Amino acid sequence: MESRAKLLGHPAHQLLIVFPLGLLATAVIFDVIYLINDNSTMAVVSYYMISAGLIGGLVAAPFGWIDWLAIPSGTRAKKIGLMHGMGNVLVLILFAVSWLFRMDNTDNVPSSAALIFSFAAFALAGFTGWLGGELVDRLGVGVDRGAHLNAPSSLSGRPAVEGRAL
Repeated sequence: MESRAKLLGHPAHQLLIVFPLGLLATAVIFDVIYLINDNSTMAVVSYYMISAGLIGGLVAAPFGWIDWLAIPSGTRAKKIGLMHGMGNVLVLILFAVSWLFRMDNTDNVPSSAALIFSFAAFALAGFTGWLGGELVDRLGVGVDRGAHLNAPSSLSGRPAVEGRAL
């Protein structure tokens, strides 16, 4: 099922989710470094990574919503897409709560509660990311109709089915 929302010929949601996923995961890594070293600079970096990740998640979400609306009802893809989307909404909420707990602290040092929320969000993001992979890789959501190993460039304007050996 081909994506409805594209940027430069590729599904917008799949292009954009790498930023919030990477930023939020990296924030957790900086939290762990902070816990090991007690270096408050790492807490500040984590705070700003969460900030950027939340913004990126809000930018990526509408494109996923557009693609989910195009999935036929009653399909496994529709159910998995709903779990993926709602799970990612929860991921953003958990990271936002963690961000709020850090906001007024000196050097944005995370409290135990802030760390619990971000670590829980990180774990959930691993699961929702797997669901996203299931949608694309197993169920073909967001995959160009006629995709194959010799398809022309998405910038060519030609359909993917061209060049397919029969």
